Amino acid sequence: MTQRTEISSLGEFGLIRHLTDSIVLKNESTLKGVGDDAAVLNYAGKQILVTTDLLLEGIHFDLTYTPLKHIGYKAAIVNFSDIYAMNGKPKQMTVSIGISKRFCVEDLDEMYNGLRIACDNYGVDIIGGDTSASLTGLTLSITCIGEAEKDKIVYRNGAKETDLICVSGDLGAAYMGLQLLEREKKVFAGEKDFSPDFGGKEYLLERQLRPEARRDVIHMLADAGIVPTSMMDISDGLSSELLHICRESQVGCRIYEEHIPIDFQTASMAEQFNMNLITAALNGGEDYELLFTVPLTAHEKISALKGIRSIGYITKASQGSYLVGRDGGEVKLIAQGWQ
Repeated sequence: MTQRTEISSLGEFGLIRHLTDSIVLKNESTLKGVGDDAAVLNYAGKQILVTTDLLLEGIHFDLTYTPLKHIGYKAAIVNFSDIYAMNGKPKQMTVSIGISKRFCVEDLDEMYNGLRIACDNYGVDIIGGDTSASLTGLTLSITCIGEAEKDKIVYRNGAKETDLICVSGDLGAAYMGLQLLEREKKVFAGEKDFSPDFGGKEYLLERQLRPEARRDVIHMLADAGIVPTSMMDISDGLSSELLHICRESQVGCRIYEEHIPIDFQTASMAEQFNMNLITAALNGGEDYELLFTVPLTAHEKISALKGIRSIGYITKASQGSYLVGRDGGEVKLIAQGWQ
């Protein structure tokens, strides 16, 4: 029988000690981590980046098919991704959790295991947080602190006319992974002896359950001497993020359907679900790839970078924001992703 330790047997401070006692600090900028009224950080000469994400059970994740370890890992990654999207480096993280009575200490150990694996992989320190009882299931709130050189920070408002629009990786896989999980959940609800059909679809599941932040892209850009003029991570869908950049930069855009990168498994799954593939790629979200613009003069450098695709260009605001189809027809971009 699996051991179950009731949270009440430890109490709030005992639980915090249990979850954080073995944390080892990795960054010189972390002077004091968990264990006092506040963490102490030292960032001499650097700009500080701060981002926060809130994840709610039933809204952002479903425990029917999402392991707690994966929830912890993903919660950390989505925050790291926000820091990388500013061309920064994540350094510290605070973790706050709301817990209902159905969870035990071992459950929280699993979730913290995911958090700590992510932090170890990306060199980030857990420096504090909070715990509270919850009447509505599991709530997880992460705040991530990062650093960047003042002249290297990239905002959403720097895109200029004729800039190239670029994306990393491929799009739509995380959304198709979610559709697959939801389908199997519905089948599971009506069967006793159930074995989910995930064969050959591992990539889609990984993109949904265990995404990665694109630290490698930030390093590639730096090595190539490229500072993007604008950048965002793709959490709510390509259309939504690109329209954010256009609005903040007061520009328009043209992107080309034939240049949007899509993995074979994504295309195959969309066909099975009878879904429009390009709609999934534009609006699915949770890919955590990087969307950025660079001057036209950087075309050769960008073309040489593995896994980076130029998908269009920035125009005047008066020309609007459109997707150009394979037949040459133009469709106005609409933010249909997560709101």
